[in-house]
Amino acid sequence: MNLNNFHSGFVGVIGKPNVGKSTLLNTILNQKISIVSPKPQTTRTQIKGIYTDKDAQIVFIDTPGITQSKDKFEKLITKAAFSTLLDTDVILFLIEGSKPLSKTDITIAEKIGSLKNKNIIVGFTKVDLLKKREELLPIIKTISKYITAKTYLPISSLEKIGLNELIQTIKSILPPSPPLYPEDKVTDVWEKIIAAEIIREKIFLFTHQEIPYSTAVEIEEYKEKKRHLIYAKSIIYVERKSQKGILIGKNGEMLKKIGIASRKEIEELSGKKIYLELWVKVEKNWKEKKELLKRMGYIP
Repeated sequence: MNLNNFHSGFVGVIGKPNVGKSTLLNTILNQKISIVSPKPQTTRTQIKGIYTDKDAQIVFIDTPGITQSKDKFEKLITKAAFSTLLDTDVILFLIEGSKPLSKTDITIAEKIGSLKNKNIIVGFTKVDLLKKREELLPIIKTISKYITAKTYLPISSLEKIGLNELIQTIKSILPPSPPLYPEDKVTDVWEKIIAAEIIREKIFLFTHQEIPYSTAVEIEEYKEKKRHLIYAKSIIYVERKSQKGILIGKNGEMLKKIGIASRKEIEELSGKKIYLELWVKVEKNWKEKKELLKRMGYIP
């Protein structure tokens, strides 16, 4: 690592739900730090992923998917995501290249276009699904009405298309600076926050309809009881008693299924054995309790 010509800085990653933000981040870091689900609005927390090589350190901030929902909670999450961009060196605006532009894409473009002196990169995700790259030209023409981008890059996390070009472009923009974090650090998020997100991911995977969107997860206790054995007590909040019944399932089978899958992945992440205890609690207005939302990392 040559610190004489080293660059470091923050990159805010933004886009609508399911555009591929979390998948891109996990692929670049070659490690899962952000949860992924085919269902929209999976990511709620702002997780930093840290990429370091010999001449740069890029701190990616994975923000929640931007929606135009009138729901108070969703509006709060969206506001927090946009406010994150104010303190970044680069904004990486992701648009799904294999689909037509949506109203949400335009809204995001308008919002970030109004920010002064921001370096913006537009990445078109899932381009492996395109027949021809020329299909992106009308989208570029429309987006350029709202923002002045440094560049437009076709990207596919699945096929690893354009990832090196993305990294090099970001490096060329970041200011000269020593590393902001130790070079072996991949995320600044405490392990228990990621553990909570993994549990949420399994809820998305195994439950349906409104259940995933009506739940929140808080790791109430996360500590090493013995060497290489962590005790984790997790509270799953739901809004109604009927949701609690569905989440627990007949004879506790659903909660057991969520627990087994979560424990396995948390153990892989931590490299330690996990004793995972799951509790389901009805908290009617949890989305309106700011102190609880702060504890869970949903708002700053």
